[in-house]
Amino acid sequence: MAEERPLRDRVRLLYEGRSKRASRFRYGLLVFDLVTIVFFLATATMPMTRELLMADAVIGGLIALDLVLRFWIAERKLRFLRRFYVIVDVVVLAALVMAPFIGQGLVVLRVLRALRLVHSYHLMRDLRRDWLLFRRHEDTLIAALNLLVFIFAMTALVFVLRGGEEPGIGSYVDALYFTVATLTTTGFGDITMTTPAGRLLSVGIMVVGVGLFLQLVRAIFSPAKVKHTCSNCGLTKHDTDAIHCKHCGEDLKIETEGAT
Repeated sequence: MAEERPLRDRVRLLYEGRSKRASRFRYGLLVFDLVTIVFFLATATMPMTRELLMADAVIGGLIALDLVLRFWIAERKLRFLRRFYVIVDVVVLAALVMAPFIGQGLVVLRVLRALRLVHSYHLMRDLRRDWLLFRRHEDTLIAALNLLVFIFAMTALVFVLRGGEEPGIGSYVDALYFTVATLTTTGFGDITMTTPAGRLLSVGIMVVGVGLFLQLVRAIFSPAKVKHTCSNCGLTKHDTDAIHCKHCGEDLKIETEGAT
């Protein structure tokens, strides 16, 4: 145990520390995540080859190592296992193991992991410290990322469940086109679901997806809160029409468009 503690502490500092080394490590994880997302999407419809199997094995090994290290340093291990991103990683690993038997389609669920990384408290802190653009437009950038992840996740669902089963949906790009046309209620009609299962999926996307899609778009172009530091208590986020601080009641003078 005496030799184990220093090593675990060093690993914990990489994942949770405030040093430049820890920040570079977390940025490296983000780059790895984005690269693997692009890889999985680009190879989703390719035939299984030895090269793809080797790449899946390497990526799966790195994901598993990351998961094991996070579990090792977690204070509450059962709570850690119940987290959404952990469940997603387990599903992704299972899909990679089963790839020779079920194909590549299911691994596009890997896109969900990007959302977990950006919502990580420590990575958010790094971005606020290192990037002025992120500090100025944090809410808009996060909303835009949420929107992209939501679209890709819905597309993955369409492609995995109906790809090759419906006319016109033969690739991930076809599924993306259909999903965006459905979410925006454009409905060009050149790709439509013809089977009962496909039509039920379309109904689900329209009922559940359209509302969430509009909420995410609204969050990008019309944020629910504005940033203004209260001179009395320091609260930094307020309603767009606020004239008093909700925390302390101090008068606010929030600059708005058209103010003189």
